[in-house]
Amino acid sequence: MLHVLYLVHDLSDPAVRRRVIMMQAGGATVTIAGFTRSREPITNIAAVAPIDLGRTSDGRFTQRLAAVARAALTLASTLKGVARPDLIIGRNLEMLALANRAKTLFAGDVPIVYECLDIHRLLLRQDLTGKAFRFVERTLSNKAQLLITSSPAFVRQYFSPFGQMNMPVEVVENKVLELGPQETEAISHAGESDNDGPWKIGWFGALRCRRSLELLSAFTRKMDGRVEIVLRGRPAYSEFKDFDRFVADEPFMQFHGAYANPEELRTIYDEVHFSWAVDFFEAGQNSDWLLPNRLYEGCRYGCIPIAMQGTETSLFLKERGIGFSLREPTVDALSGLFEQLDAQRYERARQDIVAQERGTWVFDQNDCRALVQRLGQLTHAHERAAVLQVAA
Repeated sequence: MLHVLYLVHDLSDPAVRRRVIMMQAGGATVTIAGFTRSREPITNIAAVAPIDLGRTSDGRFTQRLAAVARAALTLASTLKGVARPDLIIGRNLEMLALANRAKTLFAGDVPIVYECLDIHRLLLRQDLTGKAFRFVERTLSNKAQLLITSSPAFVRQYFSPFGQMNMPVEVVENKVLELGPQETEAISHAGESDNDGPWKIGWFGALRCRRSLELLSAFTRKMDGRVEIVLRGRPAYSEFKDFDRFVADEPFMQFHGAYANPEELRTIYDEVHFSWAVDFFEAGQNSDWLLPNRLYEGCRYGCIPIAMQGTETSLFLKERGIGFSLREPTVDALSGLFEQLDAQRYERARQDIVAQERGTWVFDQNDCRALVQRLGQLTHAHERAAVLQVAA
């Protein structure tokens, strides 16, 4: 059984739990070590007790670097009781640094996987700081055997043109994890054609885009109750002046807190008609290239995604002939979309999504096995290379 040491930047991130479950479902044993940004300690992730490397703060990159440096100095004692892994995965650049350090602590040559699901804006700067960070990334990734990323645009727009990778790439999209019996129903209760109440847009997941919040506020006020916004997930409070007060003062906006992923996805998407798949957090860069969780989650349960033209999400929708994409990020553009919307047009758009192949949105048991098998191949390749080296 493949033993994976998974080094993560935030133990409280729901996506970390999902990835651990995926590897477990594929037949791997997972040891987790990482930092946490939550107020409460994380004592259990998918029935695994994680190794806490300390606290970091969202948005404070210097503090995170200092925490990584401290963790590197004490990593030998921290991992003292951990059995030698077959593979080490570093989630994000700072954890790739710790993966390289951990590699030196275990007997034998343990393969490393670099999991990069966002391109930090520091890596894209054209000044000396940006060049320095890209140099560090290239140096650290020299010892990695595989890059896991979630969008082909990250490879197309960053890794290839900047010359940041010298390894194979595995694109693992942010699909909905479904390990039980297949759910054939993908119809939203809120999305029935005889819509008598307001249209509802769900903005779920990592809430970090202040511009989206302000745009949706102005839009719903203009629509005077004909459209409402439902927010769920984890707000990045460092990006908002006062998120809780702002939402509380909005007449057509509600925030319902965090949710369990994937257990509660059907329930929360059943309450809305549309999924907000727009992100201006790092417009022109990471935000334009990513394929967000909410894209797959909403479509899996019959919600129509709203994206921005010129983004990877919009290209994804265009290739499949589904969803709506705004020409410009304005109240008028949003209002124009909903002024033209009636029950019949909505139902046609929803049926276009329901008609898509289940595998477009879902990562199932077979996919988990295939992922672990792919990771296992790295171990076998390393073993063969070691044998050839000894023979030479």
